[in-house]
Amino acid sequence: QLVESGGGLVQAGGSLRLSCSASGFTFDIYAMQWVRQAPGKGLELVAAIFPGGGSPTYADSVKGRFTISRDNAKNMLYLQMNSLKPTATALYSCAKEAQRGQGTQVTVSS
Repeated sequence: QLVESGGGLVQAGGSLRLSCSASGFTFDIYAMQWVRQAPGKGLELVAAIFPGGGSPTYADSVKGRFTISRDNAKNMLYLQMNSLKPTATALYSCAKEAQRGQGTQVTVSS
């Protein structure tokens, strides 16, 4: 099970930290991702991280502003989002292979 939290309404330029609590599987052997879906658009891969926490990758649109991290001891995945833009408005979900959580809504006002 994947359960996200931390979304909300923020002004452009602000920050949010998303969290994802994982359970029911061996968290520390899986690569994890954050994905998002904006209204009327397809699913977009935002960031990914290897099981050990190394070599994170990011969508070009968020590089330098978002940071993905994980705490394998706590079965937690995080996404720190800084300098948020209105284009970041979307439902953000954490994912493992084909499994996705219900998501947490992020809305950035201009």
